[in-house]
Amino acid sequence: MPIGPFTMVAIYIVCWWVVLFSILPLGMNQADQERPTDGAQWGAPVKPRLKQKFITTSWVSLIVWALVMVLVFTGWMPLPDLAPPAGTPVR
Repeated sequence: MPIGPFTMVAIYIVCWWVVLFSILPLGMNQADQERPTDGAQWGAPVKPRLKQKFITTSWVSLIVWALVMVLVFTGWMPLPDLAPPAGTPVR
């Protein structure tokens, strides 16, 4: 097994955050918005649909993570061995 479960979870978390920031701006259109008069921010969306975006982020990042795991386990994207060589004294 080239990587452990902790590394797999860490790679999934990185994939999730990258996909989240890719999906957040989708569906946002300021052309339809009226200029706010109550002190609200101009760039804030009226309906951000965050729950739907988190769900979409989770399944898209699962697909990306699975592709990365396939690449790692087939050897197309090897991860470096960061463990010190056996017999090396630890300072």
